[in-house]
Amino acid sequence: MIDVVVADRQPLFREAVIRVVHQAAEMRLVGEAVDGRAALELIRGRRPAVAVLGRDLDGIDGFQLLNAVVRDELPTRVLLVGSAAEQAGYDAIAAGASGWLSRFSGAQELGESIVAAADGRMFLRHDAQSAIVQRIRERQARDVLSDRERRLLQLLADGRSPTDAAGTLHLSAGTVKTTLSHLYRRVGVADRAALVATALRRGWID
Repeated sequence: MIDVVVADRQPLFREAVIRVVHQAAEMRLVGEAVDGRAALELIRGRRPAVAVLGRDLDGIDGFQLLNAVVRDELPTRVLLVGSAAEQAGYDAIAAGASGWLSRFSGAQELGESIVAAADGRMFLRHDAQSAIVQRIRERQARDVLSDRERRLLQLLADGRSPTDAAGTLHLSAGTVKTTLSHLYRRVGVADRAALVATALRRGWID
């Protein structure tokens, strides 16, 4: 049995989720709330398998609730509900949410998301999947840049030539050329201008 807590200040969506839970033989509603503090008390007291939480709850918002669940190592998997903003969806997944939903989600999607979260799987709205996955890939690419690569890219973005950058970094011209070649292949670009533009657009450098 999948115990579920639902917290959202919009009654129509909250009732829709509750209806899905009541209609599923494998789910059981153990609490509902309209504000964040009440939701946190329910999660700590009932320790449900899944909590469906609105992002914009009063008192303690959905992200703060998620942080509390992760910090306190509670067994509850959190599904956050918000707008179509892909950055918010990315932030939710990065913070430890098991899924990102919209209030326009249908009954089937709601049911699938709860089951997926209870099973330890990730669930993303179909219209947000591509954007969020792309942001995750970009973040991973940024994280795997070495300090030397990041400093080189920043110098190039500041208008320095590869030769000037080599002098600043105390590297040989050949080392800088090899580093740039590796970056071209990794990023999938053909020249220095495209590399710098991509690095700026993806937030790898300022």
